[in-house]
Amino acid sequence: MQVQPYLFFDGRCEEALEFYRKALGAEVTMLMRFKDNPEPQPESACGPQASPEKVMHASFNIGETTLMASDGHCTGKPVFQGFSLSLSAADPAHAERLFAALADGGQVQMPLTKTFYSPCFGMVADRFGVGWMIIVEQ
Repeated sequence: MQVQPYLFFDGRCEEALEFYRKALGAEVTMLMRFKDNPEPQPESACGPQASPEKVMHASFNIGETTLMASDGHCTGKPVFQGFSLSLSAADPAHAERLFAALADGGQVQMPLTKTFYSPCFGMVADRFGVGWMIIVEQ
């Protein structure tokens, strides 16, 4: 059994996928737009103003982890609360690169610092509001 995060970007999915590709080396393995759905949809599952070009479903890899994503309801205001995604960095320099990339346009919640449990740990919400914890394991 696997648990895989499914992120709803409310109309900004394609932008998010490109951001993660550049920031984290994400690889998109599958992308289906609403227009590609073989079954007719009432108006649009993404809302009446949604473009058929919006992402109905995507799958992407960051390292060895598969995540899934969608444009969801296309409100343009994704909300991610109550969780963070954790990235293990190889060393402090790697952690700094990941942290800086995710912080671009985002909000630093805890700057990278040495803690009792890690030589380098920090928390950031990226430009879409997804929370990330970057850690170098002891």
